[in-house]
Amino acid sequence: MQLSKLIRNVATTCAMLLAMIVPAATASAQTQSTTAVRTILLIHGAWADGSSWSKLIPLLEAKGLHVVAVQIPLTSFAEDVAATQRAIALEDGPVLLVGHSYGGAVITEAGNDPKVAGLVYVSAVAPDAGESTFGLITSVATPIGTELRPDKSGFLKLTPKGITEDFAQDLSPKEIAVLIATQVPVSVAAMKGEITIPAWQSKPSWYIIAANDRAISPDLEAAQAKKIGATTTTVSSSHVIMLAQPSKVAGVIFDAASKATSK
Repeated sequence: MQLSKLIRNVATTCAMLLAMIVPAATASAQTQSTTAVRTILLIHGAWADGSSWSKLIPLLEAKGLHVVAVQIPLTSFAEDVAATQRAIALEDGPVLLVGHSYGGAVITEAGNDPKVAGLVYVSAVAPDAGESTFGLITSVATPIGTELRPDKSGFLKLTPKGITEDFAQDLSPKEIAVLIATQVPVSVAAMKGEITIPAWQSKPSWYIIAANDRAISPDLEAAQAKKIGATTTTVSSSHVIMLAQPSKVAGVIFDAASKATSK
């Protein structure tokens, strides 16, 4: 009788413990399954580097977001995607990828990483499978096309006229001078890199159209935003929206970070 009573007491205690543990574990799993995005990875475009986000970074950090401006080499599409993947791997939680111009192709490929909760395209390309940046931007001609200068190694550079009139026409002369001095030539091979699986097929996306863009056609931007089903914002700006209208870009990123969750 004593043994039987002991067994019943142990069984009752175990049942009580399970009743407390299971709901707590379930609640913890639910919390982990929808983690809010606090980390923003910024991917610059062609003829630029991470400093192109200099006006945006303080606005995002003021809201408590952790921001990393990824430096992609612009030497090949594979290397640019790899640099982004390394940056994603270094972060502990879910991330939001933000790509400007050619950087849109990079986040479209790298965004398939499970840590990526959403994609933000800033006057960027958003290629489909088998498409490339070069193919998209040349499909609808823009004025900047006549201001590209190739070198013997297969890299393209913008003329000062191209930056002044077609790339950043709404910035101050001092800002334009800095862009001319710091531009990074882009490999033609990088621009021709093709997407395998577009991340926007499985990840939520946001798109900012530059209404006065003379580098990528605003009509092309609008068509891409519609195709990928992005939440879309149109801003009266040149191609470099993050420098011309940083607060508006920040607003879209805040919205995306609050709605995109990692599962």
